[in-house]
Amino acid sequence: MESPGSILPWDMMAVAMARLLKSGETVFHGVASPLPMVAILLAKHLHAPELTYLNITGAIDAAPLRLPLSTVDPALLRGTRSLVTLADLFDLSARGRLDVAFLSGVQIDGEGRINLSAIGSYERPTVRLPGGAGSAMLMPTARRVILWRTRHDPRTFVDRLDFVTASGNVDRVVTPLGVFVRIDGRLHVESLHTGVAPEVFREATGFAVEVGPDTAVTPPPSAAELAMLRAIDPDGVARSEFA
Repeated sequence: MESPGSILPWDMMAVAMARLLKSGETVFHGVASPLPMVAILLAKHLHAPELTYLNITGAIDAAPLRLPLSTVDPALLRGTRSLVTLADLFDLSARGRLDVAFLSGVQIDGEGRINLSAIGSYERPTVRLPGGAGSAMLMPTARRVILWRTRHDPRTFVDRLDFVTASGNVDRVVTPLGVFVRIDGRLHVESLHTGVAPEVFREATGFAVEVGPDTAVTPPPSAAELAMLRAIDPDGVARSEFA
């Protein structure tokens, strides 16, 4: 059995994200999403058996034999009950029937808005980013949006976005340092992961946060959660986001 002291960032993030999902919900992840993929399957195996899992390949409740590194791999079609297109997904969300969408951003501000478009001026950017894909549609229409980011520093969590790609129904933001919850339009620190000092979290965040000795600590993964995580992801696909 692994001790809490051996918990690695990708383990903590996958478990923390899985705990946010509920049985009966319809949950989607898109491209470049190994951690959400693992988290959704973990939740479905542990506490949310009636969760409906949609992925970017168009699969519904796929049952891959082994998890691929790429979340557009055809392996994620195995066992699908049907196929959905992106148009179907957007329509589902617009009708209020997509319960959770996992999204991310290169920059995230204190309101939970994201930038996936450009660093610097949009007209003459320092870096041209890949763009928001469907995030501008999904963020305001999905019932809940869970953001995740494997990098937590002042360049990622910024006071002001260089460009607002999307905003909307953000519920939580999960990082290697802790969990934000969005209340009244602002991100607040819900919990720090085990071993993360309040000053470390504060200094890594580019907008003001209230965090201190009384801030809750994210419960470390249980033995059951870790055992299932290893069974689902024996090759450590979740770790690939930290490469």
